[in-house]
Amino acid sequence: MLETMEQMRARASQCAEEIKKHSLIHVVSHIDADGLTSAGIICTALDRMGTNYSTRFVKQLDDMIITDLADQNHELVIFTDLGSGMLESIKSHGINAIVSDHHQPKGEMQNHINPHLFGANGSYELSGSGTTYILANALGDNRDLADLAIVGAMGDLQHMKMGYLTGINRLILKEGVDSNVINFEKDITLFGKQTRPVFKLLQFASDPYLPGLTGQEDACKNFLSKHVTRVSGDEGWRRWIEYDRDEKQKFVSALVQYCLSAGLQSYKIERLIGEVYTLLKEGEGTEMRDASEYSTLLNATARYDHAEIGLAVCMGNRGDAYEQARKLLAEHRKNLVEGLMFVKKQGLSKLTNLQYFDAGSSIRETIVGIIAGMSTSITNDRSLPIIAFADTDDGVKVSARGTQDLIRKGLNLSEAMSKVSAEVGGAGGGHDIAAGATIPVGAKNEFIQKLDDMIGMQIRNSKQ
Repeated sequence: MLETMEQMRARASQCAEEIKKHSLIHVVSHIDADGLTSAGIICTALDRMGTNYSTRFVKQLDDMIITDLADQNHELVIFTDLGSGMLESIKSHGINAIVSDHHQPKGEMQNHINPHLFGANGSYELSGSGTTYILANALGDNRDLADLAIVGAMGDLQHMKMGYLTGINRLILKEGVDSNVINFEKDITLFGKQTRPVFKLLQFASDPYLPGLTGQEDACKNFLSKHVTRVSGDEGWRRWIEYDRDEKQKFVSALVQYCLSAGLQSYKIERLIGEVYTLLKEGEGTEMRDASEYSTLLNATARYDHAEIGLAVCMGNRGDAYEQARKLLAEHRKNLVEGLMFVKKQGLSKLTNLQYFDAGSSIRETIVGIIAGMSTSITNDRSLPIIAFADTDDGVKVSARGTQDLIRKGLNLSEAMSKVSAEVGGAGGGHDIAAGATIPVGAKNEFIQKLDDMIGMQIRNSKQ
């Protein structure tokens, strides 16, 4: 990976020379945590250079947006965490651009930085924010932004394949450790260690799913009361960071024994423990101390049309922007619970190789993918990927979520969503474990049948 990193640095240096020629730059990025951290990294680097910039955040880069950008005649546009799938369109519209992305490239461009171009996998070896971190360091010493690159990678679930960050992500992590902005250690991987009471960690566990605990608040409280001596403190149920080492060890041992007795396979139980990433500049007990929780906070801003708040947080605002982000996070969590209850009430429709739900206008299209991922906690069949539909102003949003177990069996949602959406007049892509698409309103039935067939073909071909 060191050779790949050097190759990417060489390309980044080429792009940096182009950036330095301009006094006003337009940054276009995606609306998820990886996109926000990508924008935060490049905008901070531009700030430090004294270069003026403007920003725009989009759900998906398409020809309409590219045409609009071309009409605005910017000196230079930097695309972060998107753009690799639209290279030919960017060129054909005459946009002077740099693309810093990690999605599968389609076409060619001179000023294009992407791990796939140098033999690395953008699904788990480098995120969009990691790619942009390399670009930022070609503009100056910005190694203190390594923590943001790790937050973006975690938001993009780049750690899920191995249980820890690998590839170029690992090299960036080392730079962050050396810069004293982040550290890592083995710990329980359940979400919410900084801010949630421990029973909530169990209640919302989905990877792995904990039979008899996931989704069952009373059962989770009873489990804690049985296995932890002191489950509450002066302010109520204690958080994971308030447990001492002995309490943590006792809890983990009891949970492992519980999972064994519940019949969970050993490789699933092993996922309970993994690397966790702590941001040393952030206050303990805040949403930004843990990389996973930080990424969720960011998702709660841009996915509700407040990307500027998330960007401000990424760039160090711990005042008004942080407080607004926390309010949006509370609303986000409420919407996630309501969305999950919607799916639980409606149920999942099952085909041969997938299961799906149609949210219509009941779930916001910017969070329906998150709901799809969370729905693994309520489905009785976790051997099939979950597909979700939601209405949008310009068609139907489709989100697809798989598991590492399914990836090992041959599932590649990026390939499936890209090909099938194109066949019905839409467009899509993403990663093997999580992907999305937009399709015409009347194409849902045809799409889901074709997708079912293609996923089945992927699994069968993998077995041969």
